[in-house]
Amino acid sequence: MRRTDKEVTDRNEIISIIKKCDVCRLGLNDKDVPYILPLNFGVDEEDGNVILIFHSALEGKKVELLKNQKVVSFEMDRGHELQYIAEKGYCTMMFESVMGKGEVFFYEPKDVMTALQIMMDKYHPLSEEEKAKMSNPHTYFNPAAIPRTLVYGVKVDMDSLTAKRKY
Repeated sequence: MRRTDKEVTDRNEIISIIKKCDVCRLGLNDKDVPYILPLNFGVDEEDGNVILIFHSALEGKKVELLKNQKVVSFEMDRGHELQYIAEKGYCTMMFESVMGKGEVFFYEPKDVMTALQIMMDKYHPLSEEEKAKMSNPHTYFNPAAIPRTLVYGVKVDMDSLTAKRKY
């Protein structure tokens, strides 16, 4: 990274940035052309690795590409704010970003509900009171949709991540 003064290296800070991002752009190889997808995602940790969790329909171009590659790249960013100081003629953008690569894997049917719950908790976390009222913690989902849903992850070694912050 050229601007090491903006580099974020602390593991907890990097994970905090990831958890605050709303969209992850997944980069796949489509022959000689990059194929980039903006996706909602969940985040988990396992054995020192970050796991990014995604879902989709069972078929389509994205699924076809995912099944034919082992490693994908990704980028996510947040906190965009223009900083403009007219008297100095200074204009810049504040942000936080994380980039990396990881191994694609597909969740086994027995693990799909847990992975989907992690995604749901990111975008719609329940209060402890709401959780206590639920007889089944997976009532977020229509059970009829689960067999039509592919859930996949990207296992990311922390060493493959780069993060940057400008505030």
